[in-house]
Amino acid sequence: MSTALAPMEMTLEAGNALGEGIVWCEREQVLYWTDIEAATLWRHRPATGEARQWRLPERLASIALCEADGWMLLALASRLAFFRLGDGALHTLCEIEPGLPTRCNDGACDRQGRFVFGTMHEPADGHARHAVGGFWRLNADLSLQRLPLERAAVANSIAFSPDGSVMYYCDSLSRTIRCCAYGDDLGPSHVFADLRDTKGEPDGSAVDVEGRLWNAQWGLGRVVRYLPDGSEDLVLPVPTQQPTRPAFGGTDFDTLYVTSARDGLDAGTLVREPLAGALFSARVTPRGLPETHFAGPPPVERAATVAAPQSSLA
Repeated sequence: MSTALAPMEMTLEAGNALGEGIVWCEREQVLYWTDIEAATLWRHRPATGEARQWRLPERLASIALCEADGWMLLALASRLAFFRLGDGALHTLCEIEPGLPTRCNDGACDRQGRFVFGTMHEPADGHARHAVGGFWRLNADLSLQRLPLERAAVANSIAFSPDGSVMYYCDSLSRTIRCCAYGDDLGPSHVFADLRDTKGEPDGSAVDVEGRLWNAQWGLGRVVRYLPDGSEDLVLPVPTQQPTRPAFGGTDFDTLYVTSARDGLDAGTLVREPLAGALFSARVTPRGLPETHFAGPPPVERAATVAAPQSSLA
């Protein structure tokens, strides 16, 4: 295992409470991500430094680019919805786990263009999280199916091998990343990486062209690269203890971007970590893979405009 010589550099001082769900759009050469607790979709263009935000009617957990130009698929706290960037139109597809104390969490498109996502337990104040959430797949025909995976307290780390035959995922509270054979059907799962001897948790993941898994590790201030056999290959320090999710971007997909969070950090920690909640980046090898776009069609009927007007940040 090798260790990077220097930590990642700050790309945008976003000040996110809970930055997450980052994806690179090669069409626009921009990054999209969410500040979950602020219910805000972010867009950043690295070439110019421009940043823009859309305020949404509820917390936004994860996102997917769509094959249809100008549309995104959103996993909001309680539902899936199509979102039209041009005018803020939002079209609800379905509620997720109604009646359960859960919200949507991490998600990513598989190599076939289906959106796979998980949920997390939101207990009453002061109570512990329990494994009551699940993993779901929205198919291209907009049908929704529950995947036959273990229940999770905090579903996370959803990613796929380059050929789409392996799915990675985790319950962050278990402090293990799991994997299984993946396709229309799923094979038995097993532990891929074990963090139980640390004080951190696995968060979001991305996969490079060689099939290595890059995992952001909450509480440990690092992104760890794993070989396909699950062995640690590289540690990339991040200058805050709560990195959340990596994504490959840039014209050659050789830049790793990482979101982070301020949520839960006390005043003293924020003084020591002034960049908590920022967007970070580093040049890496091997390069990453383009994001698979969601293959399902957005609505043709007019959707209700509910997102707040855009704001910009120089």
